[in-house]
Amino acid sequence: MSEQTQNPEQEVELNEEVAQMEADVEAAVEAAEQHAEQKDSVVRAAADVDNMRRRAAQDVEKAHKFALEKFANELLPVIDNLERAIEFSDKENETLKPLLEGIDMTVKSFNDAVAKFGVEIVNPQGEQFNPDFHQAMSIQPSNDVTPNTVLAVMQKGYTLNGRLLRPAMVMVSKAADA
Repeated sequence: MSEQTQNPEQEVELNEEVAQMEADVEAAVEAAEQHAEQKDSVVRAAADVDNMRRRAAQDVEKAHKFALEKFANELLPVIDNLERAIEFSDKENETLKPLLEGIDMTVKSFNDAVAKFGVEIVNPQGEQFNPDFHQAMSIQPSNDVTPNTVLAVMQKGYTLNGRLLRPAMVMVSKAADA
């Protein structure tokens, strides 16, 4: 009988131990899940921080690269006017030659100065028409060149560090009517 009395007690103890073990296992599983969630959150937060740093660095780089965009756009008409002054002046007039040489040197120094800051001239004379950098002002039939070739540049275009500031205004060829 003593075994029978011990059996229910042992059973109760065993049941309590099993229940405690199950509770411990459940707690351990919950802790593991929480740990995995927290680890995932930490990994995501680290990735977000890295992405923000990368975006901020790109924004700063773009700001440095294109900070001169407005200023360069304001200088382009000045360069155009100086070039027009040379183009439409009386080159045979001896009294104007020193003035024209001065204007020519000013245009060259202007172009050199803006080139130091990433401004490049788009002068596509004789090149294939590229709608990314050229604006077609007119189309002229021609048998002398292949279709879509720039025949004349009415106004030069400019880029700033590869970004278009102003497209070149051009006359483009097309196949002549037969």
